[in-house]
Amino acid sequence: MATSKTPSVPSVERALALLELLARSKNGLSLSQLVEASNMPKSSLHCLLLTLERTRYLHRSPTTGRYVFSAKLFGLANASLSGLSIREQAAPYLVQLMEQTRLTVHMGVLEHHEAVLVGKYNPPNSTGLATWRGKRMEIHCTGIGKVLGAYMPSEELEKIHRTRRFPRHNENTIVSLRKLQQDFETVRWRMYSIDDEEDELGWRCLGAPIFNESGTVLAAISIAGTIRQIVPENLPLLAERLKQTALSISHTCGYMNDAYQRA
Repeated sequence: MATSKTPSVPSVERALALLELLARSKNGLSLSQLVEASNMPKSSLHCLLLTLERTRYLHRSPTTGRYVFSAKLFGLANASLSGLSIREQAAPYLVQLMEQTRLTVHMGVLEHHEAVLVGKYNPPNSTGLATWRGKRMEIHCTGIGKVLGAYMPSEELEKIHRTRRFPRHNENTIVSLRKLQQDFETVRWRMYSIDDEEDELGWRCLGAPIFNESGTVLAAISIAGTIRQIVPENLPLLAERLKQTALSISHTCGYMNDAYQRA
């Protein structure tokens, strides 16, 4: 059947044109800028943006008001490439780590100053940690978040503290910029983070970075368990297994350093 006479869907065309506009921008565009650049009615444009934001293809910065691509959209792009995405490359290692530790294993990436979970592996009969793929997490009080925050440029960390502060989840949460900077320095030295009931009481989490060939942090992985599962006695062994897994994944991404061995 010929398709040349089949009409296109105008709303889809407008949404794709909108994405192309954002792709050409360096730091995203505001609603008024998009109206000017697209010549679309403001009401129609707002509906498209709202739909893309609700479906997590776009993210609107709470500080600048600009719309930018989300990790979900990048994920679709990665999936279309011939190579495997980092999550797919990491999956066998993360499943093995879950089986070795019998703890919940996560993988996350940094997006707009928050950690976004892109993978979760639960052991059989787990207690049901309330996390899921796509969940956004703070950088100052979670295992994955702390790793990603530790390798964030210092000016970005200071900007977050200046504009939105660090929310206190309980009495263990670090909310002081100075103390968090000290904690991040320790994370970079020993190559893993500890969330010691700082996000949620009753839970501990350890996180480690994933590097690419140039030494840039691509993602972070973590193991999480109750305070009865992760205790001072087994924490060093768990941290070592976590770091070895992170190193193996980093090697698949082209990382050739042995920095994990120093701590």
